[in-house]
Amino acid sequence: MISENENIEVKLLLEAIFQKYGYDFRDYSRASIKRRIKHTLAMCDLNNISEMIHNSLYDERFFSTLLLNLSINVTEMFRDPLFYKALIETVINALAKKSFIRIWHAGCATGEEAYSMAIILKEAGLYERSRIYATDFNEEVIHKAREGIYSIDNIIKYGKNYTESTGNNNFSKYYTSRYDYAIIDRSLRKNIIFSDYNLVTDQVFCEMDLIVCRNVLIYFNKKLQNRVINLFIESLAPNGYLCLGLQESIKFTNFADRFEEIARKEKIYKRL
Repeated sequence: MISENENIEVKLLLEAIFQKYGYDFRDYSRASIKRRIKHTLAMCDLNNISEMIHNSLYDERFFSTLLLNLSINVTEMFRDPLFYKALIETVINALAKKSFIRIWHAGCATGEEAYSMAIILKEAGLYERSRIYATDFNEEVIHKAREGIYSIDNIIKYGKNYTESTGNNNFSKYYTSRYDYAIIDRSLRKNIIFSDYNLVTDQVFCEMDLIVCRNVLIYFNKKLQNRVINLFIESLAPNGYLCLGLQESIKFTNFADRFEEIARKEKIYKRL
């Protein structure tokens, strides 16, 4: 349990991070932020948040650790297989009519969902005329995403997700095994651009045919959710598609009337 004094310290910590480094967590869900701060306190054997503030300001290596802990890095390939089935049936088949396809994975973390999209496009015969922009504000996770190296244990799990999602091929054709890890096939990486981008502070991101931002908005407060949805509206091409996480919804934002619901359970929307 965090006391009232600690609540004040949390506000000071988030303000210090913003002023010193430009990362803005001030409108993240406070409950989520507090959990991550408490985890960092225990992991780094700190007595209180005041020590964390001092270390963040004067020790950049410590701040790198804290930034990683504050980042949203929970992801996997073909997460929620029924979502991917619906995505193929509704969105991918519609995008097949376009001469060139632009897709933005916002908050891509370590890249698993971007590679999932690459596989889907490849199997649909669309990859060569597609570009996937995969972004995250954390340079460390972006570096891991570019490498496309994952543990064998995770790859086995991802293979099961793939089978439940599409299962059109043997999943092992998309990676090369090396002892206890696997490397994503280079052919899947050539049309993915991984880059640093912050949903909280950065501006419109080109004109996309599809934006995928799954399980990110749940970590934002209402104000920030509205800011990000408006950013997506401005970044989508006319009749472009938006995909959110299963626990997220357009319904409770200020922009519900700007989208048509394409798949209710899978949270797939079309910009009006």
